[in-house]
Amino acid sequence: MSPCPCGSKIEYDRCCEPLIMGRQPAETAEALMRARYSAYVKEEVTFVLETTHPSQRDQYTEGGIRRWARNSEWLGLSIIATAKGAATDDTGTVEFIAEYYDKGGRNRHHEIAQFRRHEGQWFFYDGQAPTLETVVRESPKVGRNAPCPCGSGRKYKKCCAT
Repeated sequence: MSPCPCGSKIEYDRCCEPLIMGRQPAETAEALMRARYSAYVKEEVTFVLETTHPSQRDQYTEGGIRRWARNSEWLGLSIIATAKGAATDDTGTVEFIAEYYDKGGRNRHHEIAQFRRHEGQWFFYDGQAPTLETVVRESPKVGRNAPCPCGSGRKYKKCCAT
């Protein structure tokens, strides 16, 4: 057997395959996220469409999903954070990074995915890119030729900048 593409370190036939083949529902939003990633890897387009919330399905096409799945070499999934999405919740959020390679090179798809329960089943509802935080420098910028702030008396470029 082979390890599951979702990165769980569990065999595929005991991890995501039962969800993808419809033998078992996803118990959590994260489980559905992992199965959807595995479905892209395995080109199980029907599962990706069927696990998209019914109110959102018109935004996706089988051809578009198939092209992305087929034209990408999937390199791995990292779950960054989850909020809610347990077996007793009705909504959940999963932040993840899916790495893949396509003809444009190596890529990272970083998304905060929203999941909703509908008629007792988890569905992907919507996803957004995370907002980038602006880094604000707390001390003044030190120029290469300025004295090193460590107090050595040497230029910054010859001291701590190296």
